[in-house]
Amino acid sequence: MITGCDTIVALEPENLFYMTGFWGEAIGILEKNGKTTIIAPELEIGRAKEEGIDCKVIQSDRGMSSLVTLKRFLKGKVCTDCQNYSVMQSLKKLFPKIKNSIEPFNKSREIKDEDEITIMKKACQISAEAHVEAMKFVKPGMTEQEMEAFYQYEFSKRGGRFSAYTPIVAGGENACVLHYVENSKPLIDGELLLVDAGCEFELYASDITRTFPINGKFTAPQLAIYEVVLEAQVKSIEAISTNNNVMDAQIISEKVITQGLIDLGILQGSMEELHAAGAFKDFYMHKIGHWLGIDVHDAGDYMEDGDFMKFKPGMVTTVEPGIYISSSSNVDDKWKGIGIRIEDDILVTDDGNENLTAFVPSNPQEIEALMA
Repeated sequence: MITGCDTIVALEPENLFYMTGFWGEAIGILEKNGKTTIIAPELEIGRAKEEGIDCKVIQSDRGMSSLVTLKRFLKGKVCTDCQNYSVMQSLKKLFPKIKNSIEPFNKSREIKDEDEITIMKKACQISAEAHVEAMKFVKPGMTEQEMEAFYQYEFSKRGGRFSAYTPIVAGGENACVLHYVENSKPLIDGELLLVDAGCEFELYASDITRTFPINGKFTAPQLAIYEVVLEAQVKSIEAISTNNNVMDAQIISEKVITQGLIDLGILQGSMEELHAAGAFKDFYMHKIGHWLGIDVHDAGDYMEDGDFMKFKPGMVTTVEPGIYISSSSNVDDKWKGIGIRIEDDILVTDDGNENLTAFVPSNPQEIEALMA
C-alpha cells in the first residue's frame, strides 16, 4: 500500500473507505507498520467503530481539533490525498514536510483484490439484469424519464439502491450528445435508445451502455453502424490482456471504426491515412474506456515509467467504443441522428480477461429476439 511514504493520511471519502472500510466524516491514517486509525467526530464515532475494518477509532472534535489530534500520528514521510486548499495549508503548518500525493491511492486502487472483485461482479450482474429487463420493457411513446425510473427501480429491487452515476437515457439524436442527462424527451418509433446506466453495490460501481431499437427492430442504416461499433468493441476487448498496454485497445477501436466508416461511404480514403489524420474523431471522439471501482472513473494512472501502462491482473476497465452522427454532419441523410455506444466492464485476468457484464446481449439479432 505505501510507496515512498511512512504515513498516509486519507481525507477524501473514497480513499478513506478504501483504507478503513468506513465512509463518512473522518480522517484515516495508515502507518508503515500496517496500523490503521480513524479520527472521527462524536456523531460518527459509533458507525466508524462498527464499519471500520481492523481500525483503532479515536474521537475528536471537528475542524482544527481533528488536525491537532492527527499531528501525533505524523511520522517520517507523510502523504495525504487532501484536495481542499485551506485544509492543506493547515496541515502544512502542523507538519511542514507533508506531501500532497494521490499516487499511493492510485497504485493500490488500480488492482482489485478478491473481495472487491466479488462485490463488483454483483454490481455488474444487477446492472446487467436491469438492462435486459429494460430492453423488454421499452415501447414507443414512453419518455426517457420513464426509462430512467425503470432502471432505478430494477437496480434497487436487486440490492443496488443507488446509481453509480447520473444515467444517460438518450433517444434518437440525443445519443449524439456524449453526456446527455436531460432524460425528458419522448421515445419515437423507429429511433434508437442509448442507455448508459449502472448501479452501485456496497460502494463499488458498475458501468454499462447498450443501444437498442425503441420498436424492437433495427433499420438497415442503424444496423450497419451498430455492427461497426460492435466489431470495434469485440476486437478491443480481445486486446485487454497482460500482453498489451492501455493504448492498444484504443488504437484498435479507432482503426476498426475508421475502416467501417470507409466501407459505409461515410469516409473516403485509405484507412491508415485517415486514421493518422484523426478523421474518425468527427464521429468517435472519446477514449475507449476508464478504470472502474469505488468511483465510476476510478483512481489509477494510465502511464508508467514514461510509457503507456501494461494491463495487470485485477484491473477492471470499461470498453466503450461508439459512433455519433449528428444531424449537422456532412453525410448522407440516412446516417444522420444515429448515435451508438456499446460498453462492458472487463476484468483483467492472468490468462486474458473476463467480461463482467456479458449477461446483457450486444449481438443485434439477440437484442431483437429479446425485444420481440
